[in-house]
Amino acid sequence: MRLQDLKKADASWKDKAVHARYRVESIGSLARLLRHGPGKMAEIFRWDWLRTLAGASNLLDMAVYTRTGRYREASAYALAEVIGGIGDLIDSICAAPDRVVIHEDLVPSEIFRGMGLAPFMAEVIGIAVPLVKADWAEKYIDIAENEGTPPDTCSLPKCTMGVALDGQFPKSAAIVTSNMPCDGGMASYTILERELKSPCFRLDIPYNFYNDRAIDYFVSELKRMIAWLEEHTPGRMDWDRLKEVCIERNKAMEHELEIWELIRQKPAPMAGEAIWLAQLIHMVATPGSPRATRTMKNILKRTKKIMENGGGALPEERYRAVLWNPPTLVFPELFVWAEQQYGVALLADMLTYHRHPFIDVSSPDSMLRSLAQIIVEGPMARHTRGPAENFFDDLFYLYEYFSLDMIWMAGHIGCKNTMALNGMFRERCREREIPLFIMNYDLSDTRVVSPVDMKKQAEAFMETVMKAEPLL
Repeated sequence: MRLQDLKKADASWKDKAVHARYRVESIGSLARLLRHGPGKMAEIFRWDWLRTLAGASNLLDMAVYTRTGRYREASAYALAEVIGGIGDLIDSICAAPDRVVIHEDLVPSEIFRGMGLAPFMAEVIGIAVPLVKADWAEKYIDIAENEGTPPDTCSLPKCTMGVALDGQFPKSAAIVTSNMPCDGGMASYTILERELKSPCFRLDIPYNFYNDRAIDYFVSELKRMIAWLEEHTPGRMDWDRLKEVCIERNKAMEHELEIWELIRQKPAPMAGEAIWLAQLIHMVATPGSPRATRTMKNILKRTKKIMENGGGALPEERYRAVLWNPPTLVFPELFVWAEQQYGVALLADMLTYHRHPFIDVSSPDSMLRSLAQIIVEGPMARHTRGPAENFFDDLFYLYEYFSLDMIWMAGHIGCKNTMALNGMFRERCREREIPLFIMNYDLSDTRVVSPVDMKKQAEAFMETVMKAEPLL
């Protein structure tokens, strides 16, 4: 299925101007890499993933194709800032190549920034590039499998491994990972360590983490990591700089919490990519950056504007939904289609929803303690590694908090952790009389289930379980 299969919005000249403005800004976000000179450009543009990402401004089409007015503007703004955030990551590794630290997606980057290092989240390649080109990861999945990776491993770490095996990662001074969220993810860092020839530090996150003893232990792990990074990289901990990063994160968090409070209203004054994709890039890949704070502040501002006009983001909000599990990377248009076809407003996903505290910046120890809690309770990490209550309690809380009508479960077949819960999932939703849609698909591989078949599954659910009449 392609975006062009949807009905295009009847855009006004103002709508078209919004599209043009943010497209120019997106192109500018990536074009600024040219300042690093032709030699560096030749070096980094040998990476296939970067050449594909150069077309990321096309993501804006997804945000604007079916939408008009303030929701269109807010969605286009959020997408432009997402592209800008990815540009920031690439820009920083070009500017300080000797300070690059490659880190796992569940190890946030605040401490690396506090040490004057250039963090680069390894999985951001496998997450961001399929959003631009759905079948892009398949070549790298095949490379990983041909190297001996079991085919039933999650396709995201397989893609990450394939990119490393193909020599498409930036050079790094060090690698930092953890024992989360799954065996496939942990195994992928053995390949990265070997292929990048970089020393690797592995954080040990306790299984039971809701107690002071676990946090005390993990704070000691963070201190051990800082000492190790000071030994293996040019980075040195600057507690004042870490405090600035943490304050930025707190500001962004404050804006995000206010957005959540506002979208509890019916109809919701914001939905879709401005919620889930903005959070994924700015609060997972680049937390504590000024861009993350600015983005959340401006999305909040636009949310309030929509609310002041007395309406919701969607022209007709008929249903409210959460997407549990990571978002559908190979079919990011899923909820654009669901909005138009059935009036479904997506208000959150698993990676969006966290219960992170504000960081106590009163001392180095208090910052490390807050960051320890953020890492051990990271979304998806706490949800998928057990116990099962972590998965269900958050989800059912979210269901009540946003007054949802149904749950969409992105049933990624490579995620054994969540697939193992599907039986219990159905049973618990049946007990609560919650409509549950489990969509079979693969996170990064369209050969397993195509976007067309994903859409057919959603249509069958909406029309047989929800008894929904298509709006078009």
